[in-house]
Amino acid sequence: MKVMLRKNQAGQLVAYIPKKDLEEAVVAVAPGGDGTGATCVMTLANGRRLLVELGAGEPPLPATLEARWVDEA
Repeated sequence: MKVMLRKNQAGQLVAYIPKKDLEEAVVAVAPGGDGTGATCVMTLANGRRLLVELGAGEPPLPATLEARWVDEA
């Protein structure tokens, strides 16, 4: 699925998932499980976690990236 990342006026990272019409603040970012730095796990304010594919390095914001839920609900 697609996820859009941006920073809000307070400078906090925010994730928007269009298919779910969900916008939540990102409260934590951890390296993904592949060990290459190409993915990261983002924890949203509602407790859900996303595995986000970064590609090469940190993307400039705003950015639209591929992601999937780590904990399907």
